[in-house]
Amino acid sequence: MTDDRAALRRTLRDRRRQLPPATRIAAAEALSARLLALPFAPSAGHVAGYWAMDGEIALHVWQMRLPGEVRYCLPVLGDDDLLRFAPWRPGEALVANRFGIPEPADAEALPAEAMAMIVLPLVGFDARGQRLGMGGGWYDRSLAFRHDRPTPPPWLVGAGFSVQRIDVLPIEPWDVPLDAVCTESDTFPLPPPAP
Repeated sequence: MTDDRAALRRTLRDRRRQLPPATRIAAAEALSARLLALPFAPSAGHVAGYWAMDGEIALHVWQMRLPGEVRYCLPVLGDDDLLRFAPWRPGEALVANRFGIPEPADAEALPAEAMAMIVLPLVGFDARGQRLGMGGGWYDRSLAFRHDRPTPPPWLVGAGFSVQRIDVLPIEPWDVPLDAVCTESDTFPLPPPAP
């Protein structure tokens, strides 16, 4: 990780942390509507979200409004440094992983390839679908198969606040581009990958 990326992460994390509670609540409502309106939003199967931490935009409204045939999943950190996704409903048991992030307890986790859509948290993004994460590489490693098979499923959608957008993020060879980015105020549909 370069010093420039570390500094950018600090700046963008501070921006999202400074948003007042009322803004966060309204943003979660608006984000839910944008995610459900995506042309590829699934009507059945498994979708993955995340447990919002460190000022990330929350997905609970979206989770509660998903169609009945869609099963919501949360990420589970594997010992192999890959993410898998386990079904979870409010009220079901959670355990804290090694980073203190809640994960479903005793649930059978599925590989990323089994998801119809994955909504990823982000620290920053640009309108081209480049995502800046926390720097651990979990999503890029887990979705690396998209370099060889760039077409969905799963659809990859970044979720964040509009204050997290920057003009251009530099692209690293390991970065997995998103299919769309949704904020409380915009949806950035991206062109389909070249054949």
